[in-house]
Amino acid sequence: MAISSEQLSEAASILGQSATVRAAAATIRERFAPLRALVLDAFDMRGEQPAMQVTPERAIYLMSTDGHCWTVTAEPQQASAFVLTQNA
Repeated sequence: MAISSEQLSEAASILGQSATVRAAAATIRERFAPLRALVLDAFDMRGEQPAMQVTPERAIYLMSTDGHCWTVTAEPQQASAFVLTQNA
């Protein structure tokens, strides 16, 4: 299942308004099942370009998979997971 531009925008809104990144991930999982929403440390995504920088501290990355390996993508239509981060 691919992510639409509208879903990316809504996920960004959820991330920006949620009290915590983990709460945002739970809401996104419920709203967009069966898409995945993961929380990673921002350090783990260093060197990657976020799909959306939601706030100065929070970002969304998109991930695609070939069924085995995961890669960061900038293209929502290729993505099947959101990665949410927050700088410390």
